[in-house]
Amino acid sequence: MSAETTTAGGASGGPSGGAVPAKGLHAGILDLGDSVMLGLASTAPVYSLAATLGLIVAVNGTYTPLILVLGFIPVLFIAYAFRELNSAMPDCGTTFTWSRRAFGPWAGWLGGWGVALAGIVVLANLAQVAGQYLWLLIGDGSLAENNVVVTATGVLFIVFMTLVNYRGIRLGEHVQRVLTYVQYVSLGIFALAIIVRIAGGAPEGQAFDVEWFNPAGAFADPFAVVHGALLALFIYWGWDTCLAVNEETENPTTTPGRGAVISAFVLVAIYVSVALLVMMYATVGTEGIGLGNEANQADVFLAMKDVVLGPWGWLIVVAVLASVLSSTQTTILPTARGTLSMGVHGALPPKFGEVHTRNQTPGFSTQVMGAAAVAYYVAMSFLSENLLSDSISAISLFIAFYYALTGFACFWYFRGTLRESARNLWFRGIFPLLGALILTAAFFISAVQMWDPAYGDTQIFGVGGAFISGVVLLALGVVLAVVCRLLPSTREYFTGKPTAASASSTSA
Repeated sequence: MSAETTTAGGASGGPSGGAVPAKGLHAGILDLGDSVMLGLASTAPVYSLAATLGLIVAVNGTYTPLILVLGFIPVLFIAYAFRELNSAMPDCGTTFTWSRRAFGPWAGWLGGWGVALAGIVVLANLAQVAGQYLWLLIGDGSLAENNVVVTATGVLFIVFMTLVNYRGIRLGEHVQRVLTYVQYVSLGIFALAIIVRIAGGAPEGQAFDVEWFNPAGAFADPFAVVHGALLALFIYWGWDTCLAVNEETENPTTTPGRGAVISAFVLVAIYVSVALLVMMYATVGTEGIGLGNEANQADVFLAMKDVVLGPWGWLIVVAVLASVLSSTQTTILPTARGTLSMGVHGALPPKFGEVHTRNQTPGFSTQVMGAAAVAYYVAMSFLSENLLSDSISAISLFIAFYYALTGFACFWYFRGTLRESARNLWFRGIFPLLGALILTAAFFISAVQMWDPAYGDTQIFGVGGAFISGVVLLALGVVLAVVCRLLPSTREYFTGKPTAASASSTSA
């Protein structure tokens, strides 16, 4: 197997990233525009806002716009960590590869597990929403309440998007572009309609108030700020897909990192702008279309669609559906490429490291990720819809875990270069470390909150179901890592002996 040797780290004053095994992916097929588009699409912005805005308002009230900005800060810091590590090691394994180089094989394996776990769990949520929204558009919408029909539809969506990713990155990019256009154009029409109604004098609205951005007022309840920021973290999550396709992007050491940072800034602008418009029109009240109304928290856009768009209200349903389908596809992308890299580096059985010769995609890994998502979704749907909801709440723990690990890995990997320039000190040291520390604190604070049996919809042995789901699933990663440590095909990854991939890279 040939190897691509990266020298960006050494050229810019950092340690050399060493040899990155060429895996057979379709190199150089994506440009900066494609990278940014994938970053924007992966977050499912329309759905993320629709499903999360009401929850943040319930916790933080009129300070919601500030919370969206505060939640963005650690995300931006970690985006810089992704960019810097990618410049030295443009490997599609991202957190897995970088954590391994910084802290060793166990940290790398658990980092890869965190990425895969977040993807599998969120795919269950996306499939559920996609199934519901499709049937909201058909007939009288009553089938959206039928669990069997919705689950079967969600499974078909996962299977279809798995097939799209399996057939090739270019096909996936074309599908992604169409879905992205649909959701952003629809969101734009929705926002424009709100602006027109506000300009016409919305009788129930509220005027903009600079107090909404006042940190002193928001931090009167610091736990509410942490809770809201973690919810905000979920809506920003996904931009790192740019880095997972780095080996298929032009200039893999620079373009994916730029795409991630650009998409992160675009997202915060969209989220804050739309949140302000919706708050000004619907208010944070607890009646009618108010964002504080518990009946609206599952989807604030669905509650507003007929009032804002009238007979065109179905357009926002289409936008959310396109957003969810878009995110379904782009969630499979990084999880499959992460396990591909783990297979290539010997952390998973060699089968995971195989690339389809004609399609130039992680064939086996893509199929496994799709199958795992289907199995988890079906099991949770019929076991307990409430437990499914609580496991989705635990996603914030998984995201905080692997984002924080990446931040620490960046600081530690580049620690010897931090004094060489102000740029290195800030972008490789201070920003990544701060982001990692903030997310670590948020992880433990959130875990304590989830311990409360009143948190979420379920409780197990007197403990919140969200906590149990999060801890059990994270602990499963430790169990699987131990299994891989004992397997003959993956034992060498943990012992430090040369793997097949590293041996071939050395001889290339």
